[in-house]
Amino acid sequence: MKLTLRNELPIIAIVLIPFIYLAFLWNTLPEKVPTHWNSSGEIDRWGDKYSLIGLLFLLPVLTYLLLLVIPKIDPKKRIEIMGGKYYQLKFILVLLMSTLAVAILYITVNQSTSSPNLIYALIGILIVVMGNYFKVIQPNYFLGIRTPWTLENKEVWKSTHTFASKLWVIGGLVIVLGGLILENDSFSVAFITLVVVLAVVPMVYSYIKFKEIEKNS
Repeated sequence: MKLTLRNELPIIAIVLIPFIYLAFLWNTLPEKVPTHWNSSGEIDRWGDKYSLIGLLFLLPVLTYLLLLVIPKIDPKKRIEIMGGKYYQLKFILVLLMSTLAVAILYITVNQSTSSPNLIYALIGILIVVMGNYFKVIQPNYFLGIRTPWTLENKEVWKSTHTFASKLWVIGGLVIVLGGLILENDSFSVAFITLVVVLAVVPMVYSYIKFKEIEKNS
C-alpha cells in the first residue's frame, strides 16, 4: 500500500490519544507519580510526572516511527510486497501500544496497586496478532523469525513461519486467558516460560528444517 498522509491519519490519531488523555489529566497529577510496579502489582518506584511524556514516546510513537521507517530501509524491499497486510499490522500494533499507554496512565493517576494481568493480556493479544501475520511476512531482516537458516533459505522461512504462526496464536491465547483467569503470582512464572517457548521453539524448528532440506538436496 502506498504511503500517503490520508492513509496514515487514522494511525496518527491513535498515536495522539494517550497524549490527549495525559493533557486532560495533567493538572490533576501530583509532582511525583508511580513509574514501576513489582510482580505483585505494588508500587516500588516513583518519578517526576514529566517522565510520563517519555513513556508515551517509548510506546505508540516509537512503535509507529519504526514501522514507518522499516519498509524504506528494507534492502530487499520484501516488506512492501505485503501491501495492505503491512498497513493492517502497523495499525493494530500502534493501537495496542496506545491502549497499553492509556492503561498505564490510568493506573498511574490512581496511584494504586496495579494488576499485571492487564499487561499480560495485552502482550498475549500482541503475540496473537503477530502470529496471525507470520504467514504473509516475506523474508526480511526486520520482522518475523530471523535466524541464519530462515534468511538463507526461502523454503525454511515459509515453513518456519507457518509453524510459528500456529504456535504463537495458540500461545498468545493461552497468555490472554491465563492473565485474565489466574492470580498474578501464580501466572508470572508461567508467562515467562511461555514467552521463552514461543521465542526458542521456532528457532530450533528453523535449524531442523534447514538441515532436513540440506540433507535431501
